[in-house]
Amino acid sequence: MAIFGLFSKAKKEISDNKKETLDRGLEKTKTGLLGKISRAIVGKSKVDDDVLDNLEEILVTSDVGVETTIKIIERIQKRVAKDKYVNTSELNGILKEEIASMLEENGSKKGETPFDFSKKPYVIMVVGVNGVGKTTTIGKLAAQLKNEGKKVYLGAADTFRAAAVDQLTIWAERAGVEIVKQQMGSDTASVAYDTVKSAVANNADVVIIDTAGRLHNKINLMNELTKIRNVIAKVVEDAPHEVLLVLDGSTGQNAFQQAKEFTKATVVTSLAVTKLDGTAKGGVVLGISDQFKIPVKFIGIGEGINDLQIFDKTEFVESLFG
Repeated sequence: MAIFGLFSKAKKEISDNKKETLDRGLEKTKTGLLGKISRAIVGKSKVDDDVLDNLEEILVTSDVGVETTIKIIERIQKRVAKDKYVNTSELNGILKEEIASMLEENGSKKGETPFDFSKKPYVIMVVGVNGVGKTTTIGKLAAQLKNEGKKVYLGAADTFRAAAVDQLTIWAERAGVEIVKQQMGSDTASVAYDTVKSAVANNADVVIIDTAGRLHNKINLMNELTKIRNVIAKVVEDAPHEVLLVLDGSTGQNAFQQAKEFTKATVVTSLAVTKLDGTAKGGVVLGISDQFKIPVKFIGIGEGINDLQIFDKTEFVESLFG
């Protein structure tokens, strides 16, 4: 019994540390949101049209996005109409409930294991523009998977930018995982093919392919990503199993535009939103998830390896409005 007690205590400490890190990472967004909401309801005892109008402006200016904000306001209006009288002190609680419900409808679950490791090797293709933290996200993810006992291969297929290959190599060494790379300017699809083939030959559990962050135009981007997908599928029939789009949360509305361009260029199955710790624009996570109907699987809330967290809708909303 004592052993199980120690195990439970250790597990709780890990969970508490994760929550503290999340709270700290979202502090700027939370402070901005709650401060604005508090000012909007000062002197008000119930949620009325004036409060809802102010709340709508607050959410839009917090980079939640117009369409998503309208959905949230409509949900709250229904609650107010149903309950007849809603005290302003209940507003945060209602916001938490309605936003968490909306995120779940969009596929963002409660901190579940993000990948189906019954497929081996599980192939993840990572896309995103330069500067969003794509390569760093790959490195952190590789390190976490290695710590979980997975055999990980990285493919340095962003051959248009020497710094990307060098950075990924450093991460591979730091995480203790294999990396497949070629000279700068090499065919990106060739690197992806070699990576997956090597991973299969060496019985790897996970393959993570970095891709070019910027090509000359959308047609080039689409063609390049399609080519990579096709050569990967020649080695593992149903691969890639995941196409992870990395977005910089600190860019606010610009992240929406990036998501729009990449979802036009290729099939995107999940999102990672980075750099949330240095911005008050964390509301962008809510808007992107809602508008693109793509689950957020990871959020970046700091520089450390463990600051890339599996997205938990309940904890995220609690940190924003708790």
